Amino acid sequence: MFGSGSGEISMTSPARRAHRPPDPTAPDPHRWMTLIVASVATLMVVLDVSIVNIALPQAQSDLGMSDAGRQWMITAYALASGGLLLLGGRIADFAGRKKILLIGLLGFAAASMLGGLALNPSMLFAARALQGTFAALLAPAALSLITVAFTDPKERAKAFGVFGAFQGGGGAVGLLLGGVLTQYAGWRWCMYINVPIALAAALATLPYIRESRAAGDRHYDVPGAVLVTGGLVALVYGFARAADGVGWTAPATLLLLAAAVVLLTAFVVVEHRSAHPLLPLRVILDRSRAGVFLANLLIGAGMFGMNLFMTYFLQVNLHYTPLQAGCAFLPFSVGIIATTTLSAPLVTRLGPKTLMAAGSTLATVGLFWLTRLDTASGYAGEVLPTQILVSVGVGLFFLAGPNVALSGVDPHDAGVASAALSTSQQIGAALGPALLNTLYVSAVTGYLNSRGESPGQAPQAVQLEAYLHGYRIAFIVAGALLAAAVVALLALVKTPKSTAGDAAAPDPGH
Repeated sequence: MFGSGSGEISMTSPARRAHRPPDPTAPDPHRWMTLIVASVATLMVVLDVSIVNIALPQAQSDLGMSDAGRQWMITAYALASGGLLLLGGRIADFAGRKKILLIGLLGFAAASMLGGLALNPSMLFAARALQGTFAALLAPAALSLITVAFTDPKERAKAFGVFGAFQGGGGAVGLLLGGVLTQYAGWRWCMYINVPIALAAALATLPYIRESRAAGDRHYDVPGAVLVTGGLVALVYGFARAADGVGWTAPATLLLLAAAVVLLTAFVVVEHRSAHPLLPLRVILDRSRAGVFLANLLIGAGMFGMNLFMTYFLQVNLHYTPLQAGCAFLPFSVGIIATTTLSAPLVTRLGPKTLMAAGSTLATVGLFWLTRLDTASGYAGEVLPTQILVSVGVGLFFLAGPNVALSGVDPHDAGVASAALSTSQQIGAALGPALLNTLYVSAVTGYLNSRGESPGQAPQAVQLEAYLHGYRIAFIVAGALLAAAVVALLALVKTPKSTAGDAAAPDPGH
């Protein structure tokens, strides 16, 4: 009756069970809190982007930025983030996603403080690059933590919907907050505001998020990271040099663009031959996934370019205050939130390809609408319809895109696949404003020269008309980029309806 077997069980079961580590294959009991913390961390990054758009005109005036150089406030961040996201995804997979999320949050807070203290454009651009560097750690860690925490396909689809709503919400909050802070406290507070948000998210990470990391080999592809970052820097800097008046055919511009081609080609070769690639080619060689990545890049380029010039149209041509400009952008963010929240059932009903193609088409129509801008243009006639069309369009794309991009990914590649999705948009965010600002400056200069005027010395009416001409050229190209995204989705994505929300769950590791 009291044999050794029963005695052993009665003496050890409660105590030993109490000290056993949690089963990594069991559902995460804090998965919804994990979703909230990861979404808030990402919201901060999105909020920062929208805040900067509203604050840019005042920061440009305060620090004496040139028209050609102002895009670096956006580009420096996007370039660092886009160039390092893949490495950040690998680091998160191997070093621990919770640990890297914490490092990203604290580093982002410190970089934001530095940006608020900037004394000149170079210091501000350096701080923005540091923000992008830590965002490259934070973003893939946050997204892969959600993917790990939600193993049920239906729950994961809901989680992605909530995540998308937070991203849209970050844009809305950033626009309003950016307007209030810029107008009443100064643009520097648009940097400082990230500090309390990052610290609050970091404190919530400690008790609620379960650590996870990928199993297997843990090697970092440093040569790959150097090559892809160097190639992107050369490419964007080449565009910026052209905008500075050097011209597209100048030796310096051509040398930078040629270096970009060489470095990015070398990156592909290194990734093909490396035993531990930064971006395993198997992640992007899937046809449907490649289509989403390419469309994400093109949409990011067009969307961020649109926001840059819309900010100047509202504040310079329509004479809106920063707060009024922030409120004027609200329909854009509200449209994204409403679309990603209310349209989730359509992913399984219509299939992600249909939603992404339809959404990208709507956004394309919206951007081409802006080519109607003239001296009589106002908010209701041009800006508002554009914001509605583009917000609904990109909202549909953001809702359906992750279901395709993260579907069937090998557990070992969960972080890098998430990073690749974010990277494609960040590369677009770096290249889009750089390219469109270059074309804008060239168009404005050409318009003034054709009338015998010099930039900065022309009568105000002529100067404003030149700005409008530059905006129209930029919006034509931005619309063409989104049209190319539609073509990429229709030609490459072959996802059946049943794959929606079916992304493979990564092994939580240990």
